[in-house]
Amino acid sequence: MRTRRSWIRPLLWSLAGLLLLALLVWALRPAPVPVSTARVSVGPFVDSVTEEGRTRLRDTWNVSVPIAGYLQRVTLEVGDTVERGQVLFRLEPSPAPALDPRSRQQARDSLQAAEARLRASQANLETARAERRFAEAEFERYRALHQRHQVSTADLDHRRSQRDRHRAIESAAAASVEAARFEVESIRAVLEVASGQRDDEAYPELEVRAPISGTVLTRHRCCEGSVVAGEPILELGSLHDLEVQVDLLSMDAVRVRPGMAVRLAGWGGEKALEGVVRRIEPAGFTRVSALGIDEQRVPVIIDFTEDADPAALGLGSGFRVDAEFMIWQADEVLQLPTSALFRAGGEWVVFRVEESRARQVAVTPGRRSGLVTQVLEGLEAGDRIITHPGERVAEGVRLRVEE
Repeated sequence: MRTRRSWIRPLLWSLAGLLLLALLVWALRPAPVPVSTARVSVGPFVDSVTEEGRTRLRDTWNVSVPIAGYLQRVTLEVGDTVERGQVLFRLEPSPAPALDPRSRQQARDSLQAAEARLRASQANLETARAERRFAEAEFERYRALHQRHQVSTADLDHRRSQRDRHRAIESAAAASVEAARFEVESIRAVLEVASGQRDDEAYPELEVRAPISGTVLTRHRCCEGSVVAGEPILELGSLHDLEVQVDLLSMDAVRVRPGMAVRLAGWGGEKALEGVVRRIEPAGFTRVSALGIDEQRVPVIIDFTEDADPAALGLGSGFRVDAEFMIWQADEVLQLPTSALFRAGGEWVVFRVEESRARQVAVTPGRRSGLVTQVLEGLEAGDRIITHPGERVAEGVRLRVEE
């Protein structure tokens, strides 16, 4: 009996030591690494490029002043619609400048001199008329005497010559009277200008009409006043000819082709508008980004489709939109979150969850679109992968999976 007890006690102590060792090993082993996972899925995939753009008008018309003059007040305002041929604004001759006291006195003296010349011309005209009447009477008497053969033909011709000469002198005197009268009227018109203001008389007006039917985009001048030839007054355009300009990075612009579909969102409406790429500009430009990096940008011009009427929706020139270029799309594509991919040994790999442990798997990625990437080889639909593997995740590490 005593021998049996001596054998059981060491056995119990051995079992207790093994249990304590097992508890110590279990307590010191690494804890499972918490990870977030996602499933490899099959679904619609769109490879697109999204960039901010601005609406603009394909053609605009700047209506300017054809000649120098005095502009009447422009009643049209920005946003008003006009029809082709409608009067936009009117021009009238510029008012004469005001006279200073010295110039006014000189004009008065010139007027008095012109009036004196007019009176002298009128007196000369009366003298010429009297001499012409006398010469005509003399000619008639000599003609009657010539018919009775009492004077010679030479005397008759001499009287005819005198009559014609006095007629010409009368015509010249009448012309001198008209010239003097016009001179008086010209100087009098100068004196009638008091302070450079227009009087109440009606002036001929030049009406400038609209070249197109459209909307007033800009009013450069509203108030009346003197204008010079070529000065812009209004800018017109048709809102039905709106297009969108998007400045893409050159590396994205080479992937875009004319005729490619574009979704236009972020313009303020609930529904995205449809557009089509019309032209990719052949020359790019450099633009500094918000981070101070030089970027090569290429302008891309987008037309709205026939179903979209931007003017009816309230869009105008210079409005912001978000343009999404549909580079490639398919309905059944194997895809995974882009954040699950990382480089290891010169190839793309992911961590797949197998029996709560991490298994590194090499994959062949395809196209990328935002937060998802196409999978060509290496995974199957339904595989669970780690979306954001950290430094603690390695081959064979136990995991605590969080969906």
